[in-house]
Amino acid sequence: MDDAKLAAIVEVVVKELLATGAIAAPATSATPPVIEPPVVATATLTSGPALTIDLPDPTTPERRYAPGVRQPADPDGLRALIAATTARIGVGRTGPRYTTASLLLFQADHAITQDALYRDVDPRLLSELGLFSVETRITGGKQEYLLRPDLGRQLSDEAKRLIRERCAKNPAVQLVVGDGLSAAAIEANLRQILPVIKQGVQAAGLSFGTPFFVKHCRVGVMNDIGELLQPEVLILLIGERPGLGRADSMSAYMAYRPKPGDTDADRDVICNIFEGGGTNPLEAGAFVVQLAQKMRRHQASGVKLKLAT
Repeated sequence: MDDAKLAAIVEVVVKELLATGAIAAPATSATPPVIEPPVVATATLTSGPALTIDLPDPTTPERRYAPGVRQPADPDGLRALIAATTARIGVGRTGPRYTTASLLLFQADHAITQDALYRDVDPRLLSELGLFSVETRITGGKQEYLLRPDLGRQLSDEAKRLIRERCAKNPAVQLVVGDGLSAAAIEANLRQILPVIKQGVQAAGLSFGTPFFVKHCRVGVMNDIGELLQPEVLILLIGERPGLGRADSMSAYMAYRPKPGDTDADRDVICNIFEGGGTNPLEAGAFVVQLAQKMRRHQASGVKLKLAT
């Protein structure tokens, strides 16, 4: 609609309002005022810098750990508290709500969690480390994996066939890698921890089984693997459930002669394996080897190992 038509409509409306007495006519005239067409301003481009609407990255350390509380009673103390924990403290508020900066950081960290959960481990990493892949009974992708943890605890028939064909039987130590709930955790730690475990086991004079990778893996799959290969100690490196902004934490579950029917009470776990705040993967690898030797010495794991020691 052009300006002339708009002005005509406004004039008709004003006349009707005057006729009904809804508005009063101007004191100096008995006729309705003439409505001039509105002046439309035209934007003029300049040669200055281009306009940007991007916000600063909220995940940088400077912004992540910046105090959000306005006028804190002890600014230095607040900064010290924030630096001492990865928990979300001192974020501030606007009325009963989060500040925009805090909300954006939350959403960014949640995106990191979703990425880690829904993507697969890079096959180039598995090839680099010489790991062949098998799958559990999950056939419907990540959605089924999340909804049916029971299927993630069972190897597929094809996986059992491949493991029988390609793996050494009855090793002292068998190492398995599973994606679990975080592909990022495996990619962040596996290059460092796997060689440490392998070298430590071999340096102790123990046989090291054929390592492999399990896709859509849950911890309980250790029972099927134990039944197939009959290792003395089975080690499962698996991605932990990611937290907000923390997707690189891995666990090492271990069991002495695992078999069908075993539960978490029959296993031990070294958790929070990651650099920069957790157990360093190199140190964790050495600890895994020590724990494996302890299991063999006492012929037990889990609660039984604790009672034996």
